Amino acid sequence: MSVCFARALCVAHLVFVAGSCASAQEPGEPITLRAAVERTLARNPELVGFGYRLAAQNARAEAALLRPPLQLSGDIEDFLGNGAASGFDSAEATFSIARVIELGDKRDYRRAAAEAALSLVEVERAAAELDVLAEVTRRFIHVARDQEQLRVTMRATELARETARSTEARVAAARAPEVELRRARVTLARAEIDEEHSEHELLAARRALAAMWGDREDAFGRIETDLFMLPAVESFEALEARLAGNPDYLRFVSAARLRDAEIRLAQAHARSDLVLSGGIRHLQETSDQALVFGITMPLGRAARAQSSRVEAEALRGLNDADSEAHAVRVTAELFWIYQELRHAITEAGILRASVLPEMEAALAATRVAFEQGRYSFLEWGDAQRALIDVERALIEASASAHLYLAEIERLTGEPLSPANP
Repeated sequence: MSVCFARALCVAHLVFVAGSCASAQEPGEPITLRAAVERTLARNPELVGFGYRLAAQNARAEAALLRPPLQLSGDIEDFLGNGAASGFDSAEATFSIARVIELGDKRDYRRAAAEAALSLVEVERAAAELDVLAEVTRRFIHVARDQEQLRVTMRATELARETARSTEARVAAARAPEVELRRARVTLARAEIDEEHSEHELLAARRALAAMWGDREDAFGRIETDLFMLPAVESFEALEARLAGNPDYLRFVSAARLRDAEIRLAQAHARSDLVLSGGIRHLQETSDQALVFGITMPLGRAARAQSSRVEAEALRGLNDADSEAHAVRVTAELFWIYQELRHAITEAGILRASVLPEMEAALAATRVAFEQGRYSFLEWGDAQRALIDVERALIEASASAHLYLAEIERLTGEPLSPANP
């Protein structure tokens, strides 16, 4: 289930377009979300432990099918006493084999409880895989966002560099005061600092992504994705209906089955088992042999089993209460994320379709006016900052939309469709 979900998630969540993000070229082959997910599922350290848990639970399930073992016993009586019982002349030796006869279908209930416990571990593994998939998706988006932020920062640095050159020429031609040149150089220095910081942010995000599949170094190349392809939004009711298929919900269902099996097993233990034994007795005094047979039934099992049954029923009730609390909490969380997703999509759409083109046009007009001497450095700098701020806001809104989508996919356990497949 997890691999199928992972591949569907890759297709649905982000559309991969080679060269969609421009930044400094990283070493290694480019990587997509699909490749990142496949590496994570194959090598994530947190998922390795579930293989051992499943192996241990399988062993418990096999052990639950075993019948009680045979018991071999030997007794020697009437020896090393005094008088006629001195030495071994009057000794009696008995050798017998005993078997517990389980009543109340205990073996079947043990098997049912072991299988329910195995199902619970499998569901927990599926939930853990969803957590890991959601986390690798988040880190992938963070790298894609930082790539775009570095691109914008590099553009801001280039604009500042062009401004410094133009201002220097204007000052040399006595068309602008020298203070504008000083301001332009300060702006360039700050842009270079921002670029250096963006590079560090990207390096840290890349290292965090590589850690998802156990690598200590980010040996992959650049991220390939179209961050600005926004996801389609279904109705909240449609998303809410999907919650029941999430492994977190199924974990409560599996836990309920386990508790029910434990209750039935506790009830079965209230019925005492029989211990049948049979063997041979040797009479040393007469050198005769005789068969012996015994039957044993423990008393007071019902009272002892009562506490186990009460405990299992209490745990069953606790699971139901936790399940209801989880449903209320997750539904409220889904509604909040859904609203934030819609807002992020709306914001990114407006910035990209309306605000950014206007700011590009305003920057171009301001550039012409600045070069003609009709605008000062302040107006030209304000236009640059306004455009860069809009580009940064667009990146953040788009990344937020994809991050919210990843959270919804984690809650519902199903991938959603992209806006433009």
